[in-house]
Amino acid sequence: MGEAKVLLADDDEELCQLLRDFLVREGFAVDVSHDGARALELARAGGYDALILDVMLPQRSGLELLRELRRDHALPVLMLTALGEDIDRILGLELGADDYVPKPCNPREIAARLRAILRRTRGDGDAPKLADITIGPVSLRAASRNVTLRGEPLALTGTEFNVLAVLMREAGHVVSKETLSQDVLGRPLGPFDRSIDVHISKLRRKLGPAADGESWIGTVHRGGYVFRIVDAG
Repeated sequence: MGEAKVLLADDDEELCQLLRDFLVREGFAVDVSHDGARALELARAGGYDALILDVMLPQRSGLELLRELRRDHALPVLMLTALGEDIDRILGLELGADDYVPKPCNPREIAARLRAILRRTRGDGDAPKLADITIGPVSLRAASRNVTLRGEPLALTGTEFNVLAVLMREAGHVVSKETLSQDVLGRPLGPFDRSIDVHISKLRRKLGPAADGESWIGTVHRGGYVFRIVDAG
């Protein structure tokens, strides 16, 4: 993986300096913004491989910024949330964040999460090797990292694409949430971690129902999720 350029948006100047110094030593190029309005301008201008985004920002909150950004940009986003603020985490994932880290955060964990996100959005390193897959009207193209449904493109975040790729690769077979967390997020599934569930929920909405009226992605109680093989409709 070559040097990645990261935008860090947080109003805590001391924390930003700490994270920036650490990430630079880890091989990242880092720009910093302390308010949401400016961070949104920078993110939309392009040139970044990922955004580290604090929920609490002046001028425009992190959640507002993410909502605006996702209207026209698929930039990978790692959210920073207050410890115990489950609602912020779920909202962030619902709005299109790829993953989150609770504060107070360990810089090493930030770097590890960034690398996991970038490996999978860039297709670098030890990311799962993908092939083109078509199941009924759903087609996934590995090289271009896009998905079409009945010939129409689906707007997916990088993490949503990767979740769908794992499920389609194992179509008809149950994939555990632990496997999805390891393969897609690059980390073990925590005891109260709902990240995978939220990404699945968003995929279901975007894919809509299969020909039989049920979701393309089925839930297996205490098992995980399965991409169902259904006749085209």
